[in-house]
This record gives sequence, structure tokens and C-alpha cells, in this order.
Amino acid sequence: MDIRINGDVEKFISSLEKPTIAKVLRSIDLLARFGYRLGPPHSKKIKANLHELRIRGQQEVRIFYTFHQRTIILFHGFIKKSQRIPTRELQLAIRKLYRDLT
Repeated sequence: MDIRINGDVEKFISSLEKPTIAKVLRSIDLLARFGYRLGPPHSKKIKANLHELRIRGQQEVRIFYTFHQRTIILFHGFIKKSQRIPTRELQLAIRKLYRDLT
């Protein structure tokens, strides 16, 4: 599958620590290779059309993505600091999801 990375996500990834960047790129490669079949612990479905790429390590990173036609769109990333997804991050991701699909 093709992958499209939103500019905000590219900036976010480049702002991370080098070991974390390597893990993120590896996870994106797995997502490209396995697509819909990628599951826990690498990926989790949050809502219809909304999934999170889960990168564990020194920095807990989450990148929201969706499948659109034959493309995977990565559109929002953040560093996770608590057990639950912060409401603000989820609302922002949903807004970006609909903005990027239109």
C-alpha cells in the first residue's frame, strides 16, 4: 500500500529523539507492508476509519492514520504521557481526518 504522511506528522517525527525516529520509521514500514492486517501491539483501531500506530520505548508515540482507497494517510502524531488518549488529541485527530479526506 502507498503511504502519505501529512506535513505536520513529518515535522513531529523529525522532532523526536533519534532512537525513537528509527522505531517510528520501522513501524511505518510494517504498516506499509501489512496494511489492514497490522494489529496489536503495533496498531489499534480507535473508531471507524481511525487507527493509531503505537510506538513503544523511551518516548511513547502515537500516530493516527486512516485507509483511503489504496493509500494509508498518517495525519496526526503526539507523545503519549498517560494511559488514555487525551480527549484534545483525539478531537484534533478527528478534525484532521475529515480535513485530509476532503
